Amino acid sequence: MTLLQRFLLSCLFTLIAVGIVPSTVAKKPDYKGAIVIDAHSGKVLFEDNADLVNPPASITKLMTFLIVHDQLSSGVLNLQTEVPVSAASSRIGGTQVWLKHGESFPVEEMLYALMIQSANDCAHALASLIGGTPDAFVEMMNQRASQLGMTNTKFRSPHGLPPSNRRIADGDLTTPRDLSLLSRYLLLHTDVLKYSSVKVRDFRTGQTSGRIVMRNHNHLIDRVAGVDGLKTGYTRGAGFCLAGTASRNGRRVIAVSMGSPTGKIRDLKMAELLAKGFTLLPAIDSPLSVAPMPMPAQSASPIQMAPPETKQAEALPEDKNPSPVIKFSIPDL
Repeated sequence: MTLLQRFLLSCLFTLIAVGIVPSTVAKKPDYKGAIVIDAHSGKVLFEDNADLVNPPASITKLMTFLIVHDQLSSGVLNLQTEVPVSAASSRIGGTQVWLKHGESFPVEEMLYALMIQSANDCAHALASLIGGTPDAFVEMMNQRASQLGMTNTKFRSPHGLPPSNRRIADGDLTTPRDLSLLSRYLLLHTDVLKYSSVKVRDFRTGQTSGRIVMRNHNHLIDRVAGVDGLKTGYTRGAGFCLAGTASRNGRRVIAVSMGSPTGKIRDLKMAELLAKGFTLLPAIDSPLSVAPMPMPAQSASPIQMAPPETKQAEALPEDKNPSPVIKFSIPDL
């Protein structure tokens, strides 16, 4: 290589480095799949690879929440029912509240930990109490998924952790579209927002040791107008995922994104998807078709805090701030 060739090559590398000449390295997509729907009607407002099959990671806990809610609705459990902690639950690993073998906590406290802290140990303990074994509980999850029309979903855990062999095909699998169905059902028929909207809460309140300050993993709460749920998720195989929802001016949208390369990209893209959803909502008196929520053969009635099913449009919580802007920057995770 001549001196001139070396000089020109060096200049080219410099230009690429400072961004004057684009690199040939492809930019990673902001997500692998996404969908935005109208929470009231179920109408799809936007979709991009919405039937992508991907691990949901901790978004799995939305179905865990629903199974617990069904048990509360039927009277099998109440919010003060004590949930015992087994040795297996205390060793589950991942994100947790560090439950200890022999402890017990009320269902309500376990649900807060499940939705705020994304506590895997609480998911395992709840599954063990309700199903007798986590495997039996997972069967209940899959039956419920089938009832809701989640045709591309297969649950294999109550928490979303990857299987021990780390093979994606052997873990929990679903799609953005299926998660939007689950999210909509939760919003219309349960009190999920009571838990998912809480930004900070203590666990083991009043105890002399072991108190934990739980902080919601959904960084859009209090940063993006109207956001009050629902659930984040991350594993190496899943990427960064989020089932989000927001309410503005009495209207509510649901957005699901899966497989983002970073938490910051996921959060910023979710803010964009929610804003897009509100701009695409039809007028309230629009004759556009309404997609009814699929109801299971044996539907569990809502618990007392749930919105009345006969007034679905009014039952969705409002946010009086119509602004779609991000109030301040999303932190790196």
